[in-house]
Amino acid sequence: MNSSRVNLEKLSAEIRCQVIGMSHRAKTPHLGSSLSCVDLLVGLYWEFLRIGPAQANSPDRDRLILSKGHAAPALYAVLSRKGFFPETLLMDYGKDRAALAEQPSPGCAPGVEWATGSLGHGLSAGIGMTLAARIQKRNYRTVVLLSDGECNEGSVWEAAMFAAAQKLESLTVFVDYNKWQATGRSEEVMALAPLRDKWDSFGWEAREINGHSFPEICDVLKLAAATGRQKPLAIVAHTIKGRGVSFMEDDNNWHYRIPNEDEVKKAEKELLDV
Repeated sequence: MNSSRVNLEKLSAEIRCQVIGMSHRAKTPHLGSSLSCVDLLVGLYWEFLRIGPAQANSPDRDRLILSKGHAAPALYAVLSRKGFFPETLLMDYGKDRAALAEQPSPGCAPGVEWATGSLGHGLSAGIGMTLAARIQKRNYRTVVLLSDGECNEGSVWEAAMFAAAQKLESLTVFVDYNKWQATGRSEEVMALAPLRDKWDSFGWEAREINGHSFPEICDVLKLAAATGRQKPLAIVAHTIKGRGVSFMEDDNNWHYRIPNEDEVKKAEKELLDV
């Protein structure tokens, strides 16, 4: 593994520490869901998306829609590390009238593209942005990060059919497939498997990766950057809810649990003593 990818792993660990601290201070839930998608967001913002603070409002910037809006702390922490806004702003996350709400709101901070939290709608918004690029003859790319629980929604599959029909090759979907949703295992709630085959059958080019492996993430991003596919790209990323902290991993209690001060310290020790 080269040094740049080692740095991505270190960066992800540091961001996970920030996210855990945000949950503790603000007393907000959805920590497990935030931790599962950190590596995907880091890979996207450091290896793929053509956007930075100077291009936050450029009409030619790449777009990322965090459809699973309950994982907003992960997005906020990543955007702050990229310099879109000061990291000190994270200290006010979740406070009344603060810019960084528990779920993203319109224009809440530079780099936040869309108000999300009503699950299942992010893909439709991303499709609209992708069509706008085609109509305006712009070459920006759109990425939508979905939860596996969102794939319960009929609106996701209606949007998937439309994207395939329109051959939206500049659209990429990542599914954060951590195998859990609020009330139980995703497979038990709605029989999602085989999820890659479902996207494939809806006319997408579908891939499966380990969503915590930076070599696999970076390799599939090369495919996303390629042209001439004439299909949108769906990446089913196998992840672990609560990734990075042994006492949180694959434990759905952390969908709603808030870490106490001792748990924050234990998590930080695990993440940073690598």
